[in-house]
Amino acid sequence: MTGAVRQAPLIAHVLHRFGTGGLENGLVNIINRTPPERYRHALVCLTDAGPFLARIRAPDLQVVELHSRPGHDFALYGRLWSVLRTLRPSIVHTRNLGTLEGQIPAALLPGVRRVHGEHGRDVFDIAGTNRKYNLLRRGIRPLVQRYVAVSRDLAHWLEATVGVRPGRIRQIYNGVDLDRFSPRSGPRPDLAPPGFLPADALVVGTVGRLAEVKGQATLVAACANLLGKGSDTASRLRLVIVGDGALRGELERQAVIRGISDRVWFAGDRKDVPDLMRLFDLFVLPSLGEGISNTVLEAMASGLAVVATRVGGNPELVEERRTGALVPVADPEALADVMLEFLTDDDLRAHCGAAARESVARRFSWERCVEEYLGLYDELLGHAAERALLGVGKP
Repeated sequence: MTGAVRQAPLIAHVLHRFGTGGLENGLVNIINRTPPERYRHALVCLTDAGPFLARIRAPDLQVVELHSRPGHDFALYGRLWSVLRTLRPSIVHTRNLGTLEGQIPAALLPGVRRVHGEHGRDVFDIAGTNRKYNLLRRGIRPLVQRYVAVSRDLAHWLEATVGVRPGRIRQIYNGVDLDRFSPRSGPRPDLAPPGFLPADALVVGTVGRLAEVKGQATLVAACANLLGKGSDTASRLRLVIVGDGALRGELERQAVIRGISDRVWFAGDRKDVPDLMRLFDLFVLPSLGEGISNTVLEAMASGLAVVATRVGGNPELVEERRTGALVPVADPEALADVMLEFLTDDDLRAHCGAAARESVARRFSWERCVEEYLGLYDELLGHAAERALLGVGKP
């Protein structure tokens, strides 16, 4: 008589929405790179799943949409408990504040292990000091068995502000795909609208959702400031903003008001971001707050010098005058000055771009990132010792 085939343990990932962003990109890579015999995955979206879902290749992925109603949907967590009871996961992994209360129904299921990830804070609580939110975090803290922070900055905040014991925190950096993102060789890709790029253009680019926390308004103002200087370098400046979101109309209006709309291309959401990165000469991330920015890692992998605000995990990625530069948050004048320095000095950009590529190749592989997540899951399920004895993976 043949015994039943053992199924790999199931991880239920609880998200607010599976939209477009760094959190979702990381989860796509974790799911796609997990050996199917080691773990299975399910996505539980409190609202709905977006088009980013098409990037997941796992054929047996289970996706559940709970269609949470606007406001505080008190019935939502009853529906979540019912879904988790049906899925019977071994681990429930919630992410960011919007799903933290999902730890409560998960804790009501016998034997289920629980993880919560912090990937960055939004504009309503950039510093993570909101009293109401932190009371919620501390109240639910006893239910969370392990925390994952994507930066040292977030790990320190969990310990110092939320009161999580260091032994329950794992700091795991995101990875970057060094095959998809690589430096430009040869002519600039022919991707821009006809007539937008002169032959001697200097292209400043940024990638991200168009939202207040991403700070693109500061970048538009900085470009206007730089163009006002009237130098030859400034006259060659072109700005490419890749991404979409609620702030797009306001950013377009600001470009018109500041008289630079002919120098700005709003490229929208794109599937060819690696090619667009090779269009740029300098990458700028003007965020008000960050966890660990996937777009900074992708820009560095593309051999670009990076100018970023000195917030969140950005100082953990950008080394001053070695891979780029850090600037004060929401300071268009300071940003314009640093941009002008990099755009004027071809050797500085080339040196920083080469060092940036070397840095991500050494520190930020997806293989390392995924193995650290799977190792954490192994530890929670008590598989670490077993796997070490068998010599499979890392404990």
